Amino acid sequence: MNLEITGKLLEKFDTQVVSDRFKKREFVLEISDEVNGNVFTNYAKMQLVQNKTEVIDRFEIGDMLRVNFSIKGNRYERDGKVSYFSNLDAWRVEKADANAPQNTGYSNNQGGWNNNQNPAPNNWNNNAAPSNPSYQQSPAPSNTPETADDLPF
Repeated sequence: MNLEITGKLLEKFDTQVVSDRFKKREFVLEISDEVNGNVFTNYAKMQLVQNKTEVIDRFEIGDMLRVNFSIKGNRYERDGKVSYFSNLDAWRVEKADANAPQNTGYSNNQGGWNNNQNPAPNNWNNNAAPSNPSYQQSPAPSNTPETADDLPF
């Protein structure tokens, strides 16, 4: 699934060499969305990997960026304990159009929601089901003040 997000570059970290075959560089975007008259600010730590780690060098802290990314998840088992982790893998980073409205919502190029329709994450519709046959589609959540920010963190 390929996603797009627009936000302000808040922080850039140094490149980390994880192994002789893998390196990554993380950066943070500040994303603000207005939901029912309230502004919610979120911070997304994303990563660039391998030969893309230098891409972020051409941007300055405070620049508005448009980032195309994929969600990657892995299962990790150690000492009999299973853990899961997710990464937001950026594969394209560019300056956001200065003439375009700076709505920092999300865009799902697979038919979900985008910054011109429903900027709030809880308005996502699930018409972009993955090719996994066990995927169960759920109805889109309502956009009431009680559900405006239903994230647990």
